[in-house]
Amino acid sequence: MSILQEASIDFERLFFPRAIGIIGASNDPAGGGFFVRAMRGKFRGKTYLFNPRLAGKILLGQKVYSSILEITEPIDYVIIAVPARVVPKVLEEVGQKSIPFCTIFSSGFREVGNEELEQLTIQTARKYNIRIIGPNCIGVYSPKGGLFFAYEQSRKSGNFGGIFQSGGIAQNISELIISYGLYASKLISIGNSLDLSPVEFLEYFLNDEYTKIIGLYIENLRSIEQGRNFMEIVKKCNLSRKPVILWRAGYGEATKKAILSHTGGLAGNNEIWNAVGKQTGSCIVSNSNELAALASAFNLTHLPNTRNVGVIGIGGGSTIEAIDILERYNLKIPQLSERIINKMKRFIPDVNTNISNPIDLGGMGIQPNIYYRTILALDKDPNISAIIFIKDPERFGGFEKLLDELGYKGLDLNREFIRYISKAKSVCTKPLYCVMLKINEGFEEYKSRYKFKLKLLNRNVPVFESLELAGTVVDKLNSYREFLQKHEKYPKSNE
Repeated sequence: MSILQEASIDFERLFFPRAIGIIGASNDPAGGGFFVRAMRGKFRGKTYLFNPRLAGKILLGQKVYSSILEITEPIDYVIIAVPARVVPKVLEEVGQKSIPFCTIFSSGFREVGNEELEQLTIQTARKYNIRIIGPNCIGVYSPKGGLFFAYEQSRKSGNFGGIFQSGGIAQNISELIISYGLYASKLISIGNSLDLSPVEFLEYFLNDEYTKIIGLYIENLRSIEQGRNFMEIVKKCNLSRKPVILWRAGYGEATKKAILSHTGGLAGNNEIWNAVGKQTGSCIVSNSNELAALASAFNLTHLPNTRNVGVIGIGGGSTIEAIDILERYNLKIPQLSERIINKMKRFIPDVNTNISNPIDLGGMGIQPNIYYRTILALDKDPNISAIIFIKDPERFGGFEKLLDELGYKGLDLNREFIRYISKAKSVCTKPLYCVMLKINEGFEEYKSRYKFKLKLLNRNVPVFESLELAGTVVDKLNSYREFLQKHEKYPKSNE
C-alpha cells in the first residue's frame, strides 16, 4: 500500500483551499511579504495575515492579526515565513486550528546541520496531523485554486504538473513553459521534503484529470524506502501515459556540495539515477530548457511511430549540419521512397536543390506554398515517421523586398508561412517540429522570431531554437514510445 493510500490525504484542500493564512506577513519582499504580494488580488477565497509585531495594522490593504488562534473560520492552508526556531511553536497553534496543510518557507533546518529542530518540527506536525511542504521552499502554484508563488505567474491553467526541490527553478519553469505553449495544472516547490515527498504528489498527479504531463527537479531522496516508492509511482505514471520528465541535478562534484547545503541531502550515484530513468520510462533531462521543450512536444503532438525523421532545410550546409546533429541523438535520416521523390520533382526544380533526405529547397524555400507541398509529400512517405523543418523567420523582411521585385507586392511572409504550415498541420498524420534558427540579433529579428513562434505554438506545432534541442526532444519522445511498446501500452512500430 502506498503512503498516500495509508494517509488518505485530501489534496483538494491544499490545491483549492477555501481560506489561507500567511504567518510572518510583513512589508519585507524577501520574507512573508513576498507571499502577500504574490497572492494579492489573485486568491479568490479569504486571506488572513499574521504577525504579532504588526497586529492591528493594515498591510497592503489587509488587517494583520497577532495569532491564528484569533480566527474562528476554517483555514485549509497556511504559509509559515518566520525564523526557523519559532516554527514548532507556530505549528502548535496551526494544529490547534485543525489546519491540514502548511508550507514552511523558513530555512535553517537540516541543510545547516540543525537536525534537532527538524525533528521537533515533524513531531509537532504529526501530533496534529498537519502535512508539511518544505521546509526551505515556496510551496504551491495552483492557478485554478488561486495559489501563486511568483509575482507574474499566469492565471491560465493547463495540463503540466511539476514537483521541484528548488523554489527558484519552480518559479523559472512556471514562466518558461509558457514560452513553449504550455500551462501548469499545479506546481509544487518541496524544498527539503521533510514530510510530503515527490511520492505523494506523484500519486495525486496520477489520478488528477487536469495533469497529463509531469516534470520533476530532484536533488535527492531522503531514504531507500522513499526511493523504492518513487520508482514504483513514476513507472505507474509513465505506463498510464502521463510522461514523467526528470531533471536530476548533482552530476558534478561541486553540484553535490551545493545540494548538501541547499536541501541537506546527498545527491546519490549518477549510474543509479540513469538506471531509474530506464527502468521507469522517465525522460532524463539536464536543464530547464530541455524539460520545458520536451513537455511542450508531449503536449502539442503525438509520439512518432519510429526514429525515422524527414528534414526540410534551406541550404546544403545547414542540411548537412542537421544530419550530423540529429544522428548524434539516435535519430535516423532514411532515404525517401521513389514515389515521393518523383512527386516532389513536379514542383521542385533540380537547380540549387536536393530532394533526397534531408531536403534542401535552396531558393525555393522562400515560397510558402513550396514548403507546404514538401511537408505534405514527406507526410505521405512510408519511410518517415516525423518531420523536422528548419525556418529562419528573421530573414522574412529581406525576402519580402525580393518578392516585391518579383511581383508579389505587399506579401507578409510571416503570415503566409503560418497559413501554409497551419494547412499542412491540419492534414498531416505525422508530428511536425519546427527548428527556428537564430542568425542575427536585433529588435526586428527578435520580433519576427517571436511572432512566428507564437503563431506556430498556437497551432500545436512545437518550436525549438536549435537543432540540438530538437534532436534531444525527438530522441526522448521515441525512447518513451519504446518504453510503452516494451510494456504493450503502445502499438508496435514498423521499424
